[in-house]
Amino acid sequence: MQKRSKKEILIRIVILLVGLTIAHLGVTLFILTNLGADPFNVLVQGVYVTLSETTGWAFLTHGRVHIAISFLIIAILLVVDRSYIKIGTFLCMICGGPIIDGFTVLLANLQIESFSLWGKIIVLALGCAILAYGMTIVIQSDAGTGPNDLVALVISEKSHQKFSIIRILTDAVFVLVGFLLGGKFGVGTIICVFMIGPVAGIFLPINKKIVAAFIPL
Repeated sequence: MQKRSKKEILIRIVILLVGLTIAHLGVTLFILTNLGADPFNVLVQGVYVTLSETTGWAFLTHGRVHIAISFLIIAILLVVDRSYIKIGTFLCMICGGPIIDGFTVLLANLQIESFSLWGKIIVLALGCAILAYGMTIVIQSDAGTGPNDLVALVISEKSHQKFSIIRILTDAVFVLVGFLLGGKFGVGTIICVFMIGPVAGIFLPINKKIVAAFIPL
């Protein structure tokens, strides 16, 4: 395996951060519709609700449970194949929350929560598309990706199956487990499950060419 120069590593991290910012713009639009959590956060909500009710731990928050599950996934993947764990994986975990908070403030004047149902669904679909586009930039940067995306990516590559199909299946598992544990989901979650995978499957080869314009792959 050829060792990467510091310049190449820096370029890949910058590309990842661009993709991360775009992806979390989509996530923010999704959240502001209030039509249900995205699949990974249905799982996080379910675990959070279950732990809160059974343990009564006061220090528990949704964000802390999110980080804990992310680290658990990373720990499992370190055993399965540590080559998938890179600096970008941790950047995704650390930067995601602040980026969403920033976009939430910027988009507050749109008052998306007051839109009609169809208006919210259109915004949600747009958010899913933007999320999928940004997510594939993160993946093609090859500097690491978010823990939830890592699950689909690793299974897809290990099983030699299409990423879009595996993404739908993994999201469906997140939703099912999260719902059984007490997580909340709605029409937005369903749209997310069936939209993000196929859209990401379209964008993956496109963004590979875009990234290749900056870094020879």
